[in-house]
Amino acid sequence: MTPFESQGTWIPLSAAVGIGLLIGLERERRKAGSQRRIQAGIRTFTIVSLLGAACATVAADWALPATMLALAGLLATAHACSAAPDGGITTAVALLLTLALGALAMRVPEIAVSIGVVATIVLAARARLHAFVRQTITDDEWRDGLVLAAAALVVLPFIPDRYLGPLQAFNPRTTWLIVVLIMGVGALGHLAQRMLGVAWGLAAAGFASGFVSSLATVGAMGVRARQSPDLFRAAVSGALMSCVATIIQLAAVIGASSVDALRVMAMPLLAAGGTGVVIAFGFSAWAFRQPAPSEVLAGRAFGIGKAVALAATVTALTWLSFLLQDRFGSTGLRLGVALAGFADAHATAASVASLVASGKLAAHDAVVPILGAVTTNAISKAVLAVTSGGARFAVPIIGGLVVQIASAWAVALMA
Repeated sequence: MTPFESQGTWIPLSAAVGIGLLIGLERERRKAGSQRRIQAGIRTFTIVSLLGAACATVAADWALPATMLALAGLLATAHACSAAPDGGITTAVALLLTLALGALAMRVPEIAVSIGVVATIVLAARARLHAFVRQTITDDEWRDGLVLAAAALVVLPFIPDRYLGPLQAFNPRTTWLIVVLIMGVGALGHLAQRMLGVAWGLAAAGFASGFVSSLATVGAMGVRARQSPDLFRAAVSGALMSCVATIIQLAAVIGASSVDALRVMAMPLLAAGGTGVVIAFGFSAWAFRQPAPSEVLAGRAFGIGKAVALAATVTALTWLSFLLQDRFGSTGLRLGVALAGFADAHATAASVASLVASGKLAAHDAVVPILGAVTTNAISKAVLAVTSGGARFAVPIIGGLVVQIASAWAVALMA
């Protein structure tokens, strides 16, 4: 018995009243000065919610459907007879929802209240939602959002979750989950960049693009620093913020492949991420004293081709890791993963985590290979920083990377 049921009908009835008052209050605020066909405010919504509660207490099963049909007919008549210009059907739909929530509150009040609060937030955010959809979001971003939704909600549920192929190294669900994860993280980074705007400059752009490729971001920021010396601080900040994004994405990719691997890697990653955040924010505060560049523009939220390519790389490296583990034991695994880390730390870490998920490798044995891949990947970033931005740009980048990697290894060795 839930706490709501133990209190008889008073708490469910109070929930029904609260839902009507909450939604009605929002509609009352909108009603002033508007020309909607249906002028419903706080009293109407409260009464409709109580009507739904009364229907739920009636023994007849037809009470609520009949009342909802009657209310829909009444709203349609009011809409047709009104001389006001067409203002949409939002209020009418909100009234029908309030009737249903009033009835639901008498049985599952906690769910009814949650739905009521979410509905009120959506109604109150009308102006911002319209501006976001019509003015802020671009056609490319909208298409990317649809692709991400289809990948996560349509494709992923139907992919089998079992290991297949040679050495049982390929799990279709894990591979596609990594595709969805890369696209989702890229979209979140892109959205953060768009919301922050130009005031945060290259720091926000570096953090967002770091989810796609930190190596490419470090190189791009190095070129920017060499070409525009006045943006040196912002370029360093952006490069270091991309390294923070690498740690966040690394944790997400490991967790998608194996929760056990993420559990043993949690403290080393927290150490690396924590020190990286401190260093990056220190340089960001230094960079914010300069005028922010005005080049944070709208574009694609993510590249599905890059996400699929990374997932394919993960699959290939997973099979290679299984093969090295099978033929040469842990030594071969560590060497292969470390070499692969020069190109991509995420794919190699995911391949090791897949070994843990399949039972081929103990969770605690994954720490050294993953940190080895992260270390070799940091070496690639250091080399790229020198070649793209010169010594002046590379010194703070290498310093930040050394502190990050050393803190991760120190925590791992102490554990």
